[in-house]
Amino acid sequence: MDWNSAKKSFKSYLQLERSLSVHSISAYLHDLDKLTQYFELNQQKISPLAVTSKDIKDFLVWINQLGMTASSQSRILSGIKAFYKFLNLEDLILVDPASLVEAPKIGRKLPDTLSIDEINTLIDAIDLSTPEGTRNKAMLETLYACGLRVSELINLKISNLQLNIDFLKVTGKGDKERYVPIGPQAQKMIELYRLSIRNHLDIKKGQEDYLFLNRRGSKLSRVSVFTIIKALAIKAGIHKTISPHTFRHSFATHLVEGGADLRAVQEMLGHESITTTEIYTHLDRSYLRETIVEYHPRNKRSRHQN
Repeated sequence: MDWNSAKKSFKSYLQLERSLSVHSISAYLHDLDKLTQYFELNQQKISPLAVTSKDIKDFLVWINQLGMTASSQSRILSGIKAFYKFLNLEDLILVDPASLVEAPKIGRKLPDTLSIDEINTLIDAIDLSTPEGTRNKAMLETLYACGLRVSELINLKISNLQLNIDFLKVTGKGDKERYVPIGPQAQKMIELYRLSIRNHLDIKKGQEDYLFLNRRGSKLSRVSVFTIIKALAIKAGIHKTISPHTFRHSFATHLVEGGADLRAVQEMLGHESITTTEIYTHLDRSYLRETIVEYHPRNKRSRHQN
């Protein structure tokens, strides 16, 4: 039995025997899709009948690394458990691999993730009457729009801005380059910062190509970005332990929970596979751009404001 036929049978079971609503059935199938996407990403050609408890546990580790909240992990696991309970009832499997897999404890310590409202509140707290405020807004919009690491943000170069095609070229871990889509809100703030603030700085020799500069004309440090974000969180009344990486976790979580394909999110983050073999799924850039346009919360907000 392949995944498509198993999902069709499961859907019929949910409709006919459990009489669930269209919305509930869609949610169950959506959760199951995450598991199959995970296997595709890791190039595991595995039948739904051959999945083990370890496979499911490894999948949970992976979505945790994406930054997904414990409650979302539990919901997805619930959908997977329902699927394998169905296969067991149909005598398609003798042992239910999901039955002994525990849901993550809601109270366990996971990286803090900001809600969409908290992201908006934090960005809106920036004082745009100062040169640093315009730079900081451009910087945080970019951090959240693209899910960048702090090292990728501070090393972002003007020569790697390809805004005419809505992309940045980013140099990540191990000097690996990737192309990341960037939405209109972040693009607008980058252009405003470059034209109204950066152009008037006395830029130090050797720093000319770095996008985000301090008032002395040198590229920002990691510590500076941490300090800016922590000060903004206090100003915005957000009582969470946050850092630049919080924006990256939030980026991934909001896209995935909004319905984006895990393969696209992994490609945009530049994540390595959790298996020992380094695997990247290279997707068409137009597809990555469409994912950002459709699923990124700041893009939806921007459309409402226009």
